[in-house]
Amino acid sequence: MLKIAWTEIYAHPLPKNHRFPMEKYNLLPQQLLYEGTVKEENFFVPEPLTEQEVVRTHDSAYWHKLKDQLLTRQEERRTGFPLSPELVQREITIMNGTVQAALFALQHGIAMNIAGGTHHAFTDRGEGFCLLNDIAIAANHLLDKDLAKQVLVVDLDVHQGNGTAQIFQNESRVFTFSMHGASNYPMHKEQSDLDIGLADGTDDATYLKLLDQHLNQLLDSVQPDFVFFQSGVDVLATDKLGRLGMSIEGCKERDRMVLQSCKNSRIPMVASMGGGYSERIAHIVEAHANTYRLAQEIYF
Repeated sequence: MLKIAWTEIYAHPLPKNHRFPMEKYNLLPQQLLYEGTVKEENFFVPEPLTEQEVVRTHDSAYWHKLKDQLLTRQEERRTGFPLSPELVQREITIMNGTVQAALFALQHGIAMNIAGGTHHAFTDRGEGFCLLNDIAIAANHLLDKDLAKQVLVVDLDVHQGNGTAQIFQNESRVFTFSMHGASNYPMHKEQSDLDIGLADGTDDATYLKLLDQHLNQLLDSVQPDFVFFQSGVDVLATDKLGRLGMSIEGCKERDRMVLQSCKNSRIPMVASMGGGYSERIAHIVEAHANTYRLAQEIYF
């Protein structure tokens, strides 16, 4: 059975005209249930992550600043969110959603998180709508529990997974692959194990050819026994922040390539949602929903 972590939307009201489309976190599961792609039993609501798990990946000083609401105004602005206890509680719940999804993936081949993909969180700071890094936390959990020996991060959000790259810069058991807009945020890129920078306006054919080439090479050379997939849909041409030229069908084919490759290689994987900022929320939900539809089609 496909297991999907779902966390209640952040209740504290955001400022008007805030760029982050929080409503997608409620609309996506509603759409998947309405169309019959999933049932209620596919979803699970995680408990908040323990402090011990947080500081396995993040600096304890940074965690306590978050928990005690002590970020400076500049640090808070860098995250993109107004800091509140509710926000931190939601964040650690999302984190455990990816940890628990990883454990389900070991049983079923794949599991997913309606939220997550918080790849701009560093060991000691948050950025770009990310306070803590769920992919890094879950990867470290698997490694520390000896549930995986070699992890591959496939980050296909339009923005480089800079936080994930920094966290694992000295960890040979985690290979970070980021395929992103070369001239997009963040302006200062960290060094992933493999970075593929894309020109503005990159179309479906160019994107998919590059992904096919590099993904197959990585599965052969890295030999991962677990994959984390950051499946952001801000690669769409309609995205307000993306600057690439992909269609919804091209984005779906991207996801099919990743999921099918992992299934064929019998590598368990977790997909986290990542970014999506199209003007019409329907475009965001449809592109994200395709990832879940494909998971059911390919795995179950």
